[in-house]
Amino acid sequence: MAMQAAEIEAMIKAALPDAEVAITDLAGDGDHFAAHVVSSSFAGMNRVAQHKAVYAALGGRMGGVLHALQLTTATPN
Repeated sequence: MAMQAAEIEAMIKAALPDAEVAITDLAGDGDHFAAHVVSSSFAGMNRVAQHKAVYAALGGRMGGVLHALQLTTATPN
């Protein structure tokens, strides 16, 4: 069963409450998404750690219910 963009966004915001999240369905199939996540909680983290924080927010759904996520992370300016 595919995930909805709103569900992905809600899960990320639940784990990173200050996050600004933009989700794009890349293929229209509910399996391939892009996410742009900006959060102050990423301060001091390298890119890999930032991505791991987002994957953790998705509670193990990566590679299962959510097949692919193109991820861009940043801290606020």
